[in-house]
Amino acid sequence: QVQLVESGGGLVQAGGSLRLSCTASGRTVGSYALGWLRQAPGKEREFVAAVSYSGTSTYYSDSVKGRFTISRVNANNTVALRMSSLKPEDTAVYYCAAAYVPHTVVAGYEYWGQGTQVTVSS
Repeated sequence: QVQLVESGGGLVQAGGSLRLSCTASGRTVGSYALGWLRQAPGKEREFVAAVSYSGTSTYYSDSVKGRFTISRVNANNTVALRMSSLKPEDTAVYYCAAAYVPHTVVAGYEYWGQGTQVTVSS
């Protein structure tokens, strides 16, 4: 079992920055890849970014590449998502999730956090 708790969401103006954090716990959490996924109102959940269990490999969706940065600190089992140049279309509930291997599809994730709201105003 892996437990995930997100923090850091909020309201930000377009062009601004925001940092999300996720703390993972569980006996085998160090073996899991961690990712961020999001769901906007009326839309399906979608992949945003992922990092391998070692932290050495990262993956991004085309829509956030160059604007978002995912990072992992295994010493304290946290994964962060630094978001910059935010756009109104980035508004969504952002979820931290864990998978045995990094996935760019939603179905690949086994464990999920409760989510944190990010709202970008125009």
